Amino acid sequence: MSNDDEFTGGREQPGEQPVDAPQELTGRQRLIAGVWPPRITRAQLIVAVLLFVLGLGLAIQVRSNSDNSALRGARQEDLVRILDEVDDRSQRLEDEKQRLENQRTELENSSDQAEEARKQTVEKERQLGILAGTVAAHGPGITLTINDPGDAVEADKLLDALQELRAAGAEAIEVNGVRVVANTYFSGDGGAIKVDGRKISAPYVFKVIGKPQDLEPALNIPGGIVQTLEKEQATVHVSQAEDIVVDALRPAERPGYARSSAQ
Repeated sequence: MSNDDEFTGGREQPGEQPVDAPQELTGRQRLIAGVWPPRITRAQLIVAVLLFVLGLGLAIQVRSNSDNSALRGARQEDLVRILDEVDDRSQRLEDEKQRLENQRTELENSSDQAEEARKQTVEKERQLGILAGTVAAHGPGITLTINDPGDAVEADKLLDALQELRAAGAEAIEVNGVRVVANTYFSGDGGAIKVDGRKISAPYVFKVIGKPQDLEPALNIPGGIVQTLEKEQATVHVSQAEDIVVDALRPAERPGYARSSAQ
């Protein structure tokens, strides 16, 4: 050591900078340094998630117990009142259900009745249309063909044939393309016969819908229309068929004076 060092005793001389020495950390600083920034492992993350789920379940359980505690702590009178209100509400709902079911049943019955009435109306209209000649018809029946080479068949003989057919149960008749109705008439002499004012000529062909087993025997009875026509030198042929088509139509006529009495 030099004399200068001995003189100063090792102290810093004026103008010299002190040498930096490491500073000791406090306890708080060491704690902060230990936890920040955080170092999270995968195991720690899984544990944290499990703890969160467990805490959420406990919270829900506590809340549920708190909700039910109101009923557990209620008085007997309050519990009876609550039970009565629940019963009344259930009864009202049951009554409403029954009322709606009854209403549905009434609507279904009403709909069925309306549909049945509509079907009956349509069927009645069809039947009346057949009788009035405003709609076509088909069904089992016969075809009556009268050949008159000598023009000897008069109108009254054809009218007799028509009456025989009606009496035997004919439901729809057509003569040479003319629909026969309730007020149908024959006029004229042999060879110039008219049906409802429309001229027809031989052979006279009757298309008839009805029961063939009743219609044909009615024409062939002894002294009946077939024998009468054969006396006039006419030839008659009757053939049965499973399906006879009567499609000649009459226009629907509006009554001039008659009115329905139904209200």
